[in-house]
Amino acid sequence: MKPIRDYDIYVGKNMEFKVVKINQEFRNVVVSHKALIEAELEEQKKTIIAGLEKGQVLEGIVKNVTSYGVFIDLGGVDGLIHITDLSWGRVNHPEEIVELDQKLNVVILDFDDDKKRIALGLKQLQPHPWDALDGNMNVGDKVEGKVVVMADYGAFVEIAAGVEGLIHVSEMSWSQHLRSAQDFINVGDSVEAVILTLDREERKMSLGIKQLMPDPWEGIEAKYAVETRHKAKVRNFTNFGVFVELEEGVDGLIHISDLSWQKKIKHPSEFCKVGDDMEVVVLEIDRENRRISLGHKQLEENPWEVFETIFGEGSVHQGTIIENKDKSGIVSLPYGVEGICPAKHLRKEDGNNAKIEDTLDFKVIEFNKDAKKIVVSHTRMFEEGEDRPSTKSKPSGGAKKGGSGSNTSNAVKNVNSSNEKSTLGDLDALSALKEKMDKGK
Repeated sequence: MKPIRDYDIYVGKNMEFKVVKINQEFRNVVVSHKALIEAELEEQKKTIIAGLEKGQVLEGIVKNVTSYGVFIDLGGVDGLIHITDLSWGRVNHPEEIVELDQKLNVVILDFDDDKKRIALGLKQLQPHPWDALDGNMNVGDKVEGKVVVMADYGAFVEIAAGVEGLIHVSEMSWSQHLRSAQDFINVGDSVEAVILTLDREERKMSLGIKQLMPDPWEGIEAKYAVETRHKAKVRNFTNFGVFVELEEGVDGLIHISDLSWQKKIKHPSEFCKVGDDMEVVVLEIDRENRRISLGHKQLEENPWEVFETIFGEGSVHQGTIIENKDKSGIVSLPYGVEGICPAKHLRKEDGNNAKIEDTLDFKVIEFNKDAKKIVVSHTRMFEEGEDRPSTKSKPSGGAKKGGSGSNTSNAVKNVNSSNEKSTLGDLDALSALKEKMDKGK
């Protein structure tokens, strides 16, 4: 009934056989000894199975070894020891534990009366290694072990036969950028680690190796003081900002509003790329939550302080319409500044609306430093408005069609010319008076 590995033991042996087949043509007879003992063994099987109990210890012989377990002959009945029930420790192949024809004591874990399947265990006859674990071992202690299994999320380290702890990848480095555990250690490596959690009842332990290295957040306020400048590497984007790494384990966030004083950035990818080096300024440190707020635009002075003196309400500047947005024109003004020209203020003197790429004079009708917003108008350059006195003149009789607009334009030029002369005269008078006063001193 068992697999035969050595047929020589039967040579010269007298045995009883049953004729199972006769072939007259080939003058051949097939006989079997197994057929005689099969029925007897079947009865023996029933008797053995009837007497089985969970937890019962029996002696058996290793009948066959496979990659997933070991088959044991219990005296006419086969049982299987699964690879996980051979030892409390990790087993790569059952051949590491048993060999063919070896006699073993095994314990019955479970059985099925119908299918005649019997589950056996070998490790259950040995005390559990966790029960023998040093009672003085506590969280915070250093331990040494061997890496037995690797996974993307971490490594299992055996610190004693059958006692393993997990080092999660997040506990391998202070860096907040998770990588594969294989970037740090490999199977077979001997490692030193710190016990982070220890649950003897659940037989679970978590370990860390980064705890053996200095925490980069210790003394963070001195190393990265507020308003100090540093170089950082762009790591990744979100809709609201850029995450950069100051050093391994120390990341900071540049909010999208702190990237540029002038540009209106919809997404950080418009401003920089992952892997870029950036100069930054420390704005705020939250040591408790390990957060650092950084800025890039703060490397320069706020140009809007200067723009306030240049683009004051009523000032006139030449600009080019570069885009239409929400029925308004986006106007490119000097110094790289953009203004908004509402639809009703795009009308030109000839009655047509200004178009993209038109270069015209625009008057500032609103300046908001906090919102970084400049509203301009081309129409106010020739038409009355709340911010400009009326300069229209009535057309003379017999004037040609369209003459009114021409007369109005001339009147505007005359007033501007008059205002300019008056202003220059005032300046000359003031200059002379100042010079006279300086001589008097």
